[in-house]
This record gives sequence, C-alpha cells and structure tokens, in this order.
Amino acid sequence: MQWVNLEGDNPSTRKRGFSPSKPPTFPSTAWGCRPKTPHFALRMPKLSLQKTHGVLAESFDLNAIILYNRKMDILFGTSISSGIGSGKAFVIPEPTQRIIPQTPITIEQLESEWLRYTCARDTVSAQIKIRLDQINSQGKDADKTQKDIFETYTLMLADPVFNGEVEDLLKRELFNVEHILKLKIEEYSNRLRESGNNYLAERGQDITDIFGRVINEMMNLHPFNIEEIPERCVLIAHSLSPGDFSILSEKKIIGIALTQGGTSSHIAILARNYSIPAVSAIPKITKKIKSGETVIIDADKSEIIIEPDGATIDSYVTKIKKQSERGQELLQFRSLPAKTKDGTKFNLYANIGTPQEAERALQEGAEGIGLFRTEFLFMNELNSSNASAIRTVTEETQFEAYKRVLETMKGKPVTIRTLDLGGDKLLSLMDAPNIEEKNPLMGLRAIRLSLNYPRLFRTQLRALYRASVFGDLRIMLPLITDASQISQTKAIIKQVCDELESEKIPFKKNVPLGIMIETAAAGICAASLAKQADFFSIGTNDLTQYTIGVDRENTNVSSLYDEFHPAVLFLIKRTVDAAKSEGIPVSICGEMASRTECLSVLAGIGVRSLSMSSNLIPLVKKNLSQTTISEMKSEAKKYWKEL
Repeated sequence: MQWVNLEGDNPSTRKRGFSPSKPPTFPSTAWGCRPKTPHFALRMPKLSLQKTHGVLAESFDLNAIILYNRKMDILFGTSISSGIGSGKAFVIPEPTQRIIPQTPITIEQLESEWLRYTCARDTVSAQIKIRLDQINSQGKDADKTQKDIFETYTLMLADPVFNGEVEDLLKRELFNVEHILKLKIEEYSNRLRESGNNYLAERGQDITDIFGRVINEMMNLHPFNIEEIPERCVLIAHSLSPGDFSILSEKKIIGIALTQGGTSSHIAILARNYSIPAVSAIPKITKKIKSGETVIIDADKSEIIIEPDGATIDSYVTKIKKQSERGQELLQFRSLPAKTKDGTKFNLYANIGTPQEAERALQEGAEGIGLFRTEFLFMNELNSSNASAIRTVTEETQFEAYKRVLETMKGKPVTIRTLDLGGDKLLSLMDAPNIEEKNPLMGLRAIRLSLNYPRLFRTQLRALYRASVFGDLRIMLPLITDASQISQTKAIIKQVCDELESEKIPFKKNVPLGIMIETAAAGICAASLAKQADFFSIGTNDLTQYTIGVDRENTNVSSLYDEFHPAVLFLIKRTVDAAKSEGIPVSICGEMASRTECLSVLAGIGVRSLSMSSNLIPLVKKNLSQTTISEMKSEAKKYWKEL
C-alpha cells in the first residue's frame, strides 16, 4: 500500500515521524491510503444481513457496485458513533449566504426589473402548486398542516394589494427589485408581529418565508432542501444541526462523515441513539468525496474508505458478520434486570428525542424514560412544514406527543425536560424569536429562554400537566444555575394548574419537579438546590464542558474534553452527596452513564440510576452482570480518594 498526503505531498505539512512510504502510527485526517494498482469493475451480490442490537449490519449493501478507474482512498477522522456501514455517498453542499444588494436603477430599467419579479414569483407559485398537488393526492393521509401552509402561500403570492405596493415602491425608490421586496417584506412582517395577535404574527412570518423564496429565485440561490436526501445513503457534510438530524432519522441513513462535530456533540449523541456509524473531524470532507461514490464508513477504526477494492469488501463482509453475531448475543440482556453479579440493582433509563423512540426504549429493556428532549419535538414539527417560517408548536401537538410517550411506557417513569433551545440548538419560534449572540452557549438558552418568554413556557407546561394523567410524569428543568429559577417556575406552574382547574381539565397536582445539574454553579450550590427540587439529574455532557471550558462541538479542542477531570468528578460527588443528604433521587444523564470505564467510578459513590441511549442498555446490563459492587467500589477508589 502507498500512503499519500491528501492535502498535497508538501514536506512542510508532514507530521513528525510520517513518510509517504509508510502509514502513520497515529493516522492524521490529512492522510489516506491508496493501492498502487487501480481496479476497473467489480460486481458483488447484495448482502442480506439483518439489523441487530446496536449494529447496522443491514447497512452493508454492495449490490452490483460498479467502480470506475479511481484508486481506493482512506480518510481518517474521529469516531463519534461506532459501527460499520456502506453505501452510496450523498454530499450536502456548503450553504450559500444570501446578501441582498442595493443597486440604483434607471426609469428605463423599471419594466425589466418588474418582469424579473413577476417571473420569479410565478416560478415559486408553480413550485408551491406542485407540492400542493402531491399533498392532495395523498387523500385522507394528507398532512393538513402542510396543506394549509401552502394554500396560504399561494394566496399571498397572488395578493393584488401586496404586489401593487411592491410595484409602487419600485417606481418611487428606483432600486433593484430584490431590495424593494426586502423592504416591503420587513414592513409587513413587523407590522403583523407587533399586532399582539398570534394568528397575525404567524402570517407575518409566512410573508417572510414565501417572498424570501421569491428573492432567492431572482438571485438564483437555491438553498439545499434536506428532504431531497435519498434513503440509505452515506451522508457527507461539513456539519449538521440537531434539527437536520431529526429529519435524517427518517431517511434510514447508513453512515455520516463530517468535518465538524465532537464526540460529545448533540449530533454524535443522536447518531448513537439511532445506531448510525459516524466519523467527524475530516478536513474539507465535502471536497474529497463525490455523490454517488461507494463508501465504507468504519467508525470503529475512524476510517472512511472511498471506492473499496475487492479484498477490502471481502474483509468487511466478514467484519459485519462477526458484529452481527455480537449483537445477537446482547439481545438476551434486553429482558434481564440490570444488576451486578452479586445482585446489586441498577435502574437504567432511556434518553429519547421523539415519541416514537419510546417504543424502542421498551424493546431495549429500559425501566423508563430518563430524558425526553422536547426541543427535538419542536425541531421535527417546524422542519416538517418544509418552510423556514417562525412558528410555534401548539399546546395540542405537545399534549398528544407527551401523552403518547406516557401511554407507551405503561406506567413506567417518564422524565420530560422542558425546552433546552439555544446554544447549539438554535430555532426561531413565534413566541421566542432567535436572538443572535456572540456566545450562545452562555446566553439566552434553556430555562433562561423559557422564563424570558413565559407564553412559550406556559404552553409547554399546560401540555405537560394535561398529559400527566396518562402515566408517571416527572418534569425536569435544564441549565438551572440559581434557586430563584426554580421558584419562578413553580409560580408559573401554580398559574397553569389554577387555569386548568378553572377550565375543569384533569391533571395531576403533585408532578415531581426536578432539575439538571450541568454547570459548576449548580454543582457547587447543590445542597441549597436540593431543598427546592424533587430530584437531580446530572447532565455530564454540559457539566464537563462548562466546568473545564471546552466547547464539545469544537473539534479543535475536543481532545481536551475529559469527564474524568478532577473538577468534574468533584462536582458530581458533591451533587450526589447533596441529593443523599436531602433524600431526593439522583441519576446520571449523559454519555458518561453508558461508558464501561465510567460505571465503576459512578457506582463507587452510590449512583444507581443511569440514563442513556436506549440501544446501549443491553450492553450496560451485560457489563454490570460481569462484576460485583465491591469490585466496582475498589476500582472507583483511585478516582475518589483524592476528592
């Protein structure tokens, strides 16, 4: 094999100890492996391996692969979700930023400018009509929400008053029509948003969305529509947002390769939730792979293999078969209790982002839901409109989602976290507009956002309390840093309960209200917070990044992210001790909960409740069954004795 620097064979860029004639001891993302002899054509029968627990065995589809005269490449990155998959690559293009120019025009140019506008408007109108026809063809299964949105768009595009005002302003101001349309959009949308009427405010954003598409058409900008991603592909992208991923989960994506995204990023967590192998930290990945190329993603080795040769394919067929066998072995642990070899019981809960995932949690043997991330419910609902409009997720939609999870879990405890938007999960809502911040992770996010926009918060709390009668509900508040935030929330809850009672709507009055401990402030003040909270959930992902000052989404510093940092362990122990002292339950909710090397450390200070991706529950049960609590405590001593 011949090693080639994919960034160019420039001696100045080579890492110390590397040479083009031998592989690096620790592979760099800038290096790849190519055989000297090219291959031209290869056909393989389709593999029919079945999907097993935590293994995407059926992801390996090499049906009639035709390889052209390109040498096999191997790119190296960082594994963020283990597993192996293979399929055709689909490259998401880099986003294009829209900058609307302001250019003076002459009277002679008015006719051509207006023609540009009407042509673009008619093109968008035709696109909307095609989408409407598709929805109407679905009959009873048609999405009424999407249908209403697109019918509204059609009426707006044809509105004679709005179009007349655009033409008048164009003649009066004599600037390019994109700029004129932008001014008119802002005027209308601002006026409607400030009306104080929810319905009119939403129509204001409809105007922004649909006429924004007209501007894109005039500027020949066609933003990528994530709905166009084909099923069962290996996705190649610079980065993905959690909102993108909520749609991708429905596309049965085989694997993901990214430039950005750390091992504890939300994308990594979601990929692990769905057992999708993923590799990140590959520089300029979208420039190194083309859509349609055959790709093997081996996240266990942090490798992306482009156009594999015959020998490589054979070796991966064997690897996947072995992985499938290991997955089958884990199936027996789904129905077994989570306990150590000497009988010490643990409670294993599942983290979910959609109501549908609750069903899988039960299948994997979860004893309840330890975390329902409601922000992903919002992302799913808003992205499903296929529009960029600022909307809201109604109380009824939320109520039905929460009710479904509670009913699915059949009396098992369900902890639902209130909105954790902001930071790396940005979303514009009618009741809480997206604010640009220099440092959003330290800004208006999570409980701060909810308390700052009480109408949004009240709607969610009403839906939660209405759903409480359908199961064992617990409500959890994210990013609590001060006891006053709990007090403010309790005041709003009282108002909500009084409203529901006056409306004669049934609800449970004593729903436990807990908090996430995910900042140093919360950990240090855990003793006082325990007096106001009904339970603690330690969110080790955010607790780690906030405590040691490492952005877990930033691949440049992700190697510094360390859950075993003494400061992090100190805060975990302090929180557990405070919960024990006050007699309230405490659990670990984060990637630390499922990692084999962390189990002993946590068990050593008395943690017995863990919440994790549901597909990891059988593996954790297996690991627990192979050790005793005394062995775990002994292993933990070396970490805790100095704290």
